[in-house]
Amino acid sequence: MSVEVLDGATIVNFVEDEEAFNGSICDRFSLLDTDHDGLLSYAELLKELQSLRVFETHFGIDVKTDPKELARVYNSLFVQFDHDSNGTVDLEEFKAETKRIMLAMANGLGFLPVQMVLEEGSFLKKAVERESTKLALAA
Repeated sequence: MSVEVLDGATIVNFVEDEEAFNGSICDRFSLLDTDHDGLLSYAELLKELQSLRVFETHFGIDVKTDPKELARVYNSLFVQFDHDSNGTVDLEEFKAETKRIMLAMANGLGFLPVQMVLEEGSFLKKAVERESTKLALAA
């Protein structure tokens, strides 16, 4: 983990850079697709969703969350990814939903810089690294 400064433009620019974004999406999808069938099952995507720890922490502090409530939340998140409701998530569905989520995050951040703790390998960390590389090459 590292502390980075980013804003909505950092995320938008990353998403709009098709080569960088698609490469990151394909890499993450491949890591999640543990049975290598080209589809993400609920169990495969659940690991990624759980790693976000959206409801298991409150301002970084672990909190006890009702397992039934967590199951409902993770199921509804899976449904968001499964656009055709066939019980699996293909690469295009994963890419489209990840893009939608990232653009919503960019919109929420706005264009004032914020400091965040980012996990290595996360899409946000990749967005910051992409921006840093572009700035270094321009200098």
